[in-house]
Amino acid sequence: MIHIVFQPKDAEALKASFLLDVGLEGDVLVIADDFAVGPLSDLYTPEGIEARKSWWRGVLAGGDIDGSVDDGSVADDNNTVAALKQRLQNDPAEICWIWAAQNKHDVSGYYWLMSQLKEFQGRIFILYLNNLPFISEKGNIFYPTWLFEIPAREFLKARKLARSITLSEFEIDPDEWTRLCQEDKGVRILEGGKKLSQHSYDYYDEELKKFITGDWIKVNKLIHQFLNKAKQTTGDAYMLWRIKQLAAAGELDTQGELKGMKDFEIKGKASAPAETTATTTTI
Repeated sequence: MIHIVFQPKDAEALKASFLLDVGLEGDVLVIADDFAVGPLSDLYTPEGIEARKSWWRGVLAGGDIDGSVDDGSVADDNNTVAALKQRLQNDPAEICWIWAAQNKHDVSGYYWLMSQLKEFQGRIFILYLNNLPFISEKGNIFYPTWLFEIPAREFLKARKLARSITLSEFEIDPDEWTRLCQEDKGVRILEGGKKLSQHSYDYYDEELKKFITGDWIKVNKLIHQFLNKAKQTTGDAYMLWRIKQLAAAGELDTQGELKGMKDFEIKGKASAPAETTATTTTI
């Protein structure tokens, strides 16, 4: 059995459940990219893949993980899928479970992945935690947004959700993903179920500005506030990039070197002093 999740923390949580049920045990693959942001045009061609990598290089430039696109520290998702398909071809008995929670990151990753696996219909399963209740570590009922929020014992219940991705879904879902790729906007938001809407790259800017005042604030602190209080959020690397874009556009005052989140501070743009005009009284 092969399990696929969309972030490392999900893999850790899933692996913890194997200790409770060896029947769930299998290899866990992680899709590393966040397909909820960035360009999608020609995504399955060498040119489109390189264009996306180039965009990520720009987003991450100067930050804490600058260079990670090319230094091998992050697995290449296209190689991961190529190896997965080869494994499925070599072993007709092998099956694959895709785990996704109800968030834009997982749903975007699901669309990107399943659109490449139609030839294995009947062997690809989805476990979509769509608005389903689980029990927290404290014994309270909650609705997880992320897979890693589920206690290990709850994965034993979640496994009952596994179902084969239907032939109809393999026809319809890739068409929906193709539409999103052709629109090629910068931000994808989950509207409910598996419905994604698309928005421009500055989608988060207005909400971010609500946390910016006339006082200096470290960027890492600002991003922490945004991620904890805003209704719609995304990764900290993307938010750091947006802050740099706002600064480059002259909308923010900055001090320090515009590199990592701890390297500089920002505040709202100071207003230019009002000009005083002498008035002449005529008698």
